[in-house]
Amino acid sequence: MDEKNIKVLLAEDDENLGSLLREYLVAKELKTDLFVNGELALEGFNKNNYDLCILDVMMPKMDGFTLAREIRKINKNVPFIFLTAKSLKEDVIEGFTAGADDYMTKPFSMEELLFRIHAILRRTNSNNNSETNETFVIGDYEFDSQKQILKYNNKDQKLTTKESELLKLLCNNMNNVLERNFALNTIWQEDSYFNARSMDVYITKLRKYLKDDPSIQILNIHGKGYKLIV
Repeated sequence: MDEKNIKVLLAEDDENLGSLLREYLVAKELKTDLFVNGELALEGFNKNNYDLCILDVMMPKMDGFTLAREIRKINKNVPFIFLTAKSLKEDVIEGFTAGADDYMTKPFSMEELLFRIHAILRRTNSNNNSETNETFVIGDYEFDSQKQILKYNNKDQKLTTKESELLKLLCNNMNNVLERNFALNTIWQEDSYFNARSMDVYITKLRKYLKDDPSIQILNIHGKGYKLIV
């Protein structure tokens, strides 16, 4: 991905903060569109192709969590970061449940935000440009990790980037323990509490996707991690 052509959707109802963020990102050669509420942001997303979305949680007309879920209906893979004044664990978990790639609590450093944006885009771009078409058989399922598709009885389940990354790690360690810290550092680059809770959410999603074959289990291995058993 050419970083000079990266296009960012920024949804922030604080116009002063939004303008500052937009100016900073534009100065760093990220094409950035600012929207002051969730409804306008959704309209903008429908009209343009964005490489990443930055969403404020508390916005008029449509909050950031709702906006994220609407965006996921349109594009399951576009990464996004939540911005919030809240630091409650429940809000963080809800954000990751909505499919967030990262989460920042105000006030935050613009330099750190830029670092996280580039880290997410590098990871996403690396996954999309992989020349190896790795396909795994999981019981009655077939998982194409490059296309991020899980197939069952001719039905395709499109996975998000993080769902696909986590399932691929589980497949590479099938019937063996996938160490929790290894998965966190590989996918999230940090084994923090919030990232660990996020991974728990994604494990629950993967169990739901694989539930039609009773021979498949994803077990919690206490104090160690997870085990995909087929």
